Amino acid sequence: MSAENQVPPPPGLIASVAGLAKNCLHLLLSRLELAALELTEVRDTVLQLSIVFAVALLAAWFAIAFGTATLIYLCWEAMGWKILLVLAIAFAVVAIGLVLWGRSLVRQGKLGLSATMAELKSDRDMLL
Repeated sequence: MSAENQVPPPPGLIASVAGLAKNCLHLLLSRLELAALELTEVRDTVLQLSIVFAVALLAAWFAIAFGTATLIYLCWEAMGWKILLVLAIAFAVVAIGLVLWGRSLVRQGKLGLSATMAELKSDRDMLL
């Protein structure tokens, strides 16, 4: 046989294990990169949710403050409970709207690392 026609011998056990370890390391690194990317998105969503919560809390405090100020200013004789009701309803609607918006952000699944979990599940299914 000439040197050109020789088939290289199959890799040994150590080379196969090293190749497997190398592939597992590359897979792990790619999953870590995906998780880091999704955590960045989650961080932005948590920040947005925190701002929505803070504004909703501020709206609730304004409802209390305006209700009290209106009660004192009008001395209950000018318009009575009607102006209190209008202000209380307006700020309650704002607060409820902000809370519903925050809940919709949570329900959209932006906090769940869905792509990372799907990739990890597919890896598990492929390996098992």
